[in-house]
Amino acid sequence: MNDVATIARTGAHASVPKDIPSLISFRDVSLAFAPSARRGSLQVLRGVNFEVQAGEFVCIIGPSGCGKSTLLSILAGYRHPTGGTVLVHGAPIVAPGADRVMVFQASTLFPWLTAAGNVAYGLRLRSNREKCLDWRARVTELLHLVGLDGFERHYPVELSGGMRQRVEVARALAVDPEILLMDEPLSALDALTRLTMQGELIRIWQETRKTILFVTHDIDEAIIMTDRVLVMGPRPSTLKEQIRVELPRPRHRDEPKLGALSRHIASLLGVSI
Repeated sequence: MNDVATIARTGAHASVPKDIPSLISFRDVSLAFAPSARRGSLQVLRGVNFEVQAGEFVCIIGPSGCGKSTLLSILAGYRHPTGGTVLVHGAPIVAPGADRVMVFQASTLFPWLTAAGNVAYGLRLRSNREKCLDWRARVTELLHLVGLDGFERHYPVELSGGMRQRVEVARALAVDPEILLMDEPLSALDALTRLTMQGELIRIWQETRKTILFVTHDIDEAIIMTDRVLVMGPRPSTLKEQIRVELPRPRHRDEPKLGALSRHIASLLGVSI
């Protein structure tokens, strides 16, 4: 545990000063589904509290069914907590907004649109037109950012799984959200493509400095990619521990300190590695 505490205190990235206002605040957030004819009420979240600073890359990890995706849905404005509140810039979330965009696990690209067409879709909506006067140049810029130069006219069926996820990320970034919510976006990819996309997402985050909340079941992925790991307990879930990963980037799986941190998170999740 001493090694883990050292990792959390030292490293290339200093902790965010406490006097800086948080971008996102979860305050005693609970969520219970009302009883139905087939089951009783279901308590998913209970008293969840955490803060996220602007520009942070934060991972949420926990057992299946503990409410990780539900936390993102509440932050996106798709669900409302039954207790507590979620604030962005100090204001309660009451509905979805263009400042918060979700990237889902399964592809949500429009199959009848090209890669460029999918990325441009949000920019061409009336509500977003004022954000970008030259949407064609913005699309070209974003496809370059995600490494898809030359694939502008390809349809989703013509792209690999990793390439489709790159388009998903570009489409999410197109409307310039302040917060990017990523719900297991790499879980459907093969192992090699997943490793590549981990590096690409880190690069994109470093270039854009978006605030990212990222859900995963992969402990090593959480440590390698993010600034902080939020470990959730089983349902009804609360936050078991927050771990700041202050290891210099790029991070490698064979680093002893990373291994110690991985084993600690695994122990919090009740698994051995």
